[in-house]
Amino acid sequence: MCHSRSTLPIGLALFGAFAAWAGTPPAAAEPVPTRAITAAAPAPAGLDTVFGAAVCKAPPALTDLGGPISRTARRLMASQPVTVLAIGSSSTAGAGASTPDFAYPARLARELRRHFPRAPVTVANHGVNGEETPRMVERLRRVLTAVAPDLVIWQLGTNTVLRDHSVPATTTPLREGLALIRQAGADVILVDPQFAPAVNAKAGTPAMVSLLGHVAKDDHVALFRRFAVMSDWHDQQKLPFARFITADGLHMNDWGYACFARLLADGIADATARTRAVATANPTGP
Repeated sequence: MCHSRSTLPIGLALFGAFAAWAGTPPAAAEPVPTRAITAAAPAPAGLDTVFGAAVCKAPPALTDLGGPISRTARRLMASQPVTVLAIGSSSTAGAGASTPDFAYPARLARELRRHFPRAPVTVANHGVNGEETPRMVERLRRVLTAVAPDLVIWQLGTNTVLRDHSVPATTTPLREGLALIRQAGADVILVDPQFAPAVNAKAGTPAMVSLLGHVAKDDHVALFRRFAVMSDWHDQQKLPFARFITADGLHMNDWGYACFARLLADGIADATARTRAVATANPTGP
């Protein structure tokens, strides 16, 4: 599917109570029970109503994942159960969302059902506020076994640049994490930092966005270019930051998470359609 992204309006919810700031160091112990959301769960009331309506869209070139998600695509095509592990820091956990139902993993589960109504999809939210890449890799060792995902969506890089830590030092744990995901037999989609005032002000942000892009290309893995997508919202579509970022200048709000989830689901659907086209053209395989 090469046509433009979905242009259905997504309502802007009132700013909720803010979750912990992403720059806060992570707690010593991993929080208990992260929430798994199934695609069959009812949508929270009010998300798709118009409140200062803006259209959720982005150019297809920015939402193209640029890498394979073959296992996930095959299971979605066959209407088989799909388990997604969402791992990352506060913008995975849902800081800035008014309720957990408005965090992006919950929204993603429902958006995937819109594309694949016959495939049971579960999205497990394992976001932890304040984490950097090395700590996420430590958790991946445990969580991959516990969740047994078909797809890992790994959001990373923001806290490193917020704290002015070394961007090149991210390379080693990033590649280590990708190796762990491959060993588990899962697909992966990397997600780069958000385009937000607090992130944009940091000197290391362009280098982190570039690093993740280069690693994704070199390792032939999918990447959702969140920074470029959100930049398009602001710079090309002229949406004010208040439309998609909370008053802290860092975290996404309900509208931002919902649009992020919608465009990510569109990217997954497009990748699945390409897999289907290849399978149709080569029914007996290569």
